[in-house]
Amino acid sequence: MKIRSSSGQHPWRNWGRSVLAHPQSVEMPADEGEVAEVLTRAKRDGLTVRPVGAGHSFTPIAATDGISLRLDRLAGVRSVDAAAGLVRLGAGTRLYDLRGPLAAHGLALENMGDIETQTVAGAISTGTHGTGNDFTGLAAQVKALRLVLANGDMVDCCETERPELFQAARLGLGALGVLTEVTLRCVPAFLLEADERPEPLAAVLENFDQIMAGADHVEFYWFPHTSTALVKANRRLPATAQPDPLPRWRSVLDDEILSNGVFGLTCGLGTLMPQVIPPVNRLAARLIGNRRFTDSSQEVFTSPRRVRFREMEYAIDREALPQALSEIRNLIKARGWRISFPLEIRVAAADEVWLSTAYRRASAYVAVHRYRRDPFAGYFLAVQEILLAYGGRPHWGKLHTLDAGQFRERYPRFDDVLAVRDEVDPDRLFRNAYLDRVLGR
Repeated sequence: MKIRSSSGQHPWRNWGRSVLAHPQSVEMPADEGEVAEVLTRAKRDGLTVRPVGAGHSFTPIAATDGISLRLDRLAGVRSVDAAAGLVRLGAGTRLYDLRGPLAAHGLALENMGDIETQTVAGAISTGTHGTGNDFTGLAAQVKALRLVLANGDMVDCCETERPELFQAARLGLGALGVLTEVTLRCVPAFLLEADERPEPLAAVLENFDQIMAGADHVEFYWFPHTSTALVKANRRLPATAQPDPLPRWRSVLDDEILSNGVFGLTCGLGTLMPQVIPPVNRLAARLIGNRRFTDSSQEVFTSPRRVRFREMEYAIDREALPQALSEIRNLIKARGWRISFPLEIRVAAADEVWLSTAYRRASAYVAVHRYRRDPFAGYFLAVQEILLAYGGRPHWGKLHTLDAGQFRERYPRFDDVLAVRDEVDPDRLFRNAYLDRVLGR
């Protein structure tokens, strides 16, 4: 079968419009043999290769001036072991395409972030996570991988077969090979009872641990220039429970008209007239929330995101969250910034994934955003300094300025990852400028 490809005449942009790249060619292999063929040709021509999923990373992790290797055709459910809860997928499968196949087997992903347009490979390779005291990120739900290495070898790995490659590659930044299949540990299908309500921010910070333990999956948003937090608490129910979904009109009103349409307009207005941002945020804090409903887990976990933005997110020592957020509030006030986007606060259990932001540490996550037309560097850099002081580890797919030396100080197994990289890609076929910075050459 001929590999679908195109010349690099058309630039590639990521979803957040924070990255622009000009690949020499874009390749869309349909199977592992075609992946190996692309890698052989790249080495012959002296080109590098970067796998790319849905482009939802804000960093230039997928950027290349060599070959951009898209995983779109390496998609679909390959096998399901419902009794064991194991689902083998093509690495290019979009998360939203799992809804039907998993439901048909009475299964669901244990935890999810709020974006379902990502590919499975992209989500695990950059450390996508959701929220919940007792739940880990997606990479920790990976039980086995299949990938094509730089030399064209097709290899399988898991906890007992090539375990070091498995530990490094299940959150491997696309630096170790091209993922072609991923086996995920799933759980019996369940519903989520959602309770979304505004609360005084001071009370949320004072009772942070109790609030985060009050339901299975809890997060909150704080709109700068307000004293209100929007708390979203989701409680797991068995699939046999009675669903009570939002009426269609309410879903369209909240998720499309208000959270995307009106919010996009107010962000644009705030760019032109920053003085309107504080009153608009106070209005939004009053209007958004105050709803309860029960629906399938993936329906509740995920939300449409149509307003483009730039984002930075750090995992910090969990107990430091109230103090860190208070410092950020004071910083915004002292600098006189007008910030239209809310901060998002989540938590995750510790895991054993070598490059996970929650490696062996229960973590709290602080995500800051700016509308894509607003300046972001000064705000992000100042917040980064606060979060680094509390053990901060940046999300691999979101903006930050750290380099390999700083990561080595924050990840006990960092050099083990580099050793695996030296073994499987000694010539750095998969390198780009971002990997040079965060992993070294």
